[in-house]
Amino acid sequence: MTAVAEARSARRPRRRSLRGRLGARLLVVAAVGLRRLPDRWLHRAAHAAGVLLHAVQPGRRRLVRANLQRVCRYLDANGMAAEAAAAAARDERALDRLVRAAFGHYMRGYLEVAILPVYGAVANRDRVAADDAQSAALAFPPGRRGPLIIVAMHFGAIEIPGLWATTHLGVPISAPMETLSDPDLQAYMVRTRTETGLTVLPLEGAARELRATLGRGETVALVADRPIGGSGTAVELFGAPARLPAGPAVLALETGAPAWLVATRRTGWGDYRTHLEQIEMPADGSRRDRLQGFMTAQARAFERAVAAAPEQWWTLFFPIWDKPAGRHE
Repeated sequence: MTAVAEARSARRPRRRSLRGRLGARLLVVAAVGLRRLPDRWLHRAAHAAGVLLHAVQPGRRRLVRANLQRVCRYLDANGMAAEAAAAAARDERALDRLVRAAFGHYMRGYLEVAILPVYGAVANRDRVAADDAQSAALAFPPGRRGPLIIVAMHFGAIEIPGLWATTHLGVPISAPMETLSDPDLQAYMVRTRTETGLTVLPLEGAARELRATLGRGETVALVADRPIGGSGTAVELFGAPARLPAGPAVLALETGAPAWLVATRRTGWGDYRTHLEQIEMPADGSRRDRLQGFMTAQARAFERAVAAAPEQWWTLFFPIWDKPAGRHE
């Protein structure tokens, strides 16, 4: 599709459908009901549903398995693998167990979207903690002022970091969101995320709004481990060529705002730990060299975050590398 055609498609009004309206209403009713139930039991049920999905989707299962195998072998070869990942790198049955777990975490992600406000309650805030308190204090010091870029991933509980920052620290965050094909479902997702204090921006024109937000000394968040709506920039990820969005790198270079990777993983049935790591922009070199240097540092940071729990990386469910996973050099 050409750029002109894409622009026309983006401007074309999306039609509401009966299916979309009913689906959105069912989601609202289900979410309200789920928020009244013990979330730890809901996590167990969602995980079981993911295991069932694993059994009935052989094509997706093969993709996740090939992707996860590449990740685990890279982590193991570089001394970064946790126990489960190291076992999966060397044993087929251990890899299969990790693949099933990946499907369970995939479904738990959808549950967290539905019950997200539960984790904003004062009583539940301590269930989300940083791996390193010093890094958290550097990224989000008390009374923080000034622009900040949060680099996020499709990893673990993707909604939790924004909720933690907006409710626990009082930091307003603006983030772009891809537009869903159904306007009623789109409205539901925007409403759910807005409940947490997040300002949702449409992808079209997001770059301009993000620059303006940083110019006001506020915080923006971008999910940057999979290109959406573009081809991305080439970078090595887990030992093979992949493409990642250049948005965080460009914003960091143009605005001078510090960039921090914030990746929150599940450590139990409703408990979370967050990996925070600053991604440095090279001080010297051409614009191209500095952007590429940032992208390389970003990829290494992604690898360190995923190493703690590779089965929680949602991007495993999509093609990642320029060379298909499963074809080894």
